[in-house]
Amino acid sequence: MKSTVFSVAAFAAVAAAAPAKNNLLAVRQSAPAITDGVILNYALTLEHLEDKFYREVLDKFSESDFEEAGFPAPFYANLKTVSKDESTHVSFLTAALKAANVTPVEECTYDFGLTSVNMSIATASILEGVGVSAYLGAAADIMSKNYLTAAGSILTVESRHSAYIRDALAQSPFPSPFDAPLTYNEVYTLAAPFIKSCPSTNPPLPVKAFPMLTASPENPKTVTSGTKITLLTDGYTVKPADGQSQIYAAFITVTGPVFAEATPVEGGFSLTVPTADEGKAPVAGQMYVVLTGCNTVVTDETTAAGPAVVEVTPS
Repeated sequence: MKSTVFSVAAFAAVAAAAPAKNNLLAVRQSAPAITDGVILNYALTLEHLEDKFYREVLDKFSESDFEEAGFPAPFYANLKTVSKDESTHVSFLTAALKAANVTPVEECTYDFGLTSVNMSIATASILEGVGVSAYLGAAADIMSKNYLTAAGSILTVESRHSAYIRDALAQSPFPSPFDAPLTYNEVYTLAAPFIKSCPSTNPPLPVKAFPMLTASPENPKTVTSGTKITLLTDGYTVKPADGQSQIYAAFITVTGPVFAEATPVEGGFSLTVPTADEGKAPVAGQMYVVLTGCNTVVTDETTAAGPAVVEVTPS
């Protein structure tokens, strides 16, 4: 397989060269600045994805399929309610954008790879968690108090969805006292593998996808702080510009990133899941991990790849 080498000090090259698995349209250089209208369209893009995902899951699998997979009643009925919530979010955001004379983005074409009930619910859990982190990360940029309140009301519902689905998967429904905010580009990177194409008439969003980073399927089934894991860089390699500086895996939390030294291995990097300092948000629950050459802050400018999603069981 052809491998691309990325320097952690050459972020411009990294950001412009996402792996082939990212089938999103190229980022438009003329994308607008962040405004409330842009943020609402960003939220609508995510809601469209979630809405279509649940509709496809419910179309593909029956209530008996769920029961056979270990999700007895009333899970199927509750999942229908979750699906309806997402459809309502789409309608609400679309109407809000039209009322503000902003063209709302339309639904894209997706490929969720729905092969089983269990895989579908595992994906649902990740999507709900990302949704929570997306709204949380965008909140500080919303200027309108009315929009901020509306976004907050959607965030709390997404959080309840996440807790319910996590509990159904035998994961802690509330693994941390804090949720982690994500930047627009981090969220876009996580959405990228599902989006195959979007209408050409959709307004451009000021976002770009980083190279994909994934947790190895060979990682232990239960990961806690202190567990050694591997993150995969499929089809590309990340190297320090000087050939010798340390590369770090940064676990994103609301109180600041928690860093672990990342060691190059075949196909990616190995690292030990770190422990947060006392008084900080713990490394627990659905964590987001990026590769960086900086061990003090994480920004879009210092991110070389990721985020990867790593489920960390509370200690």
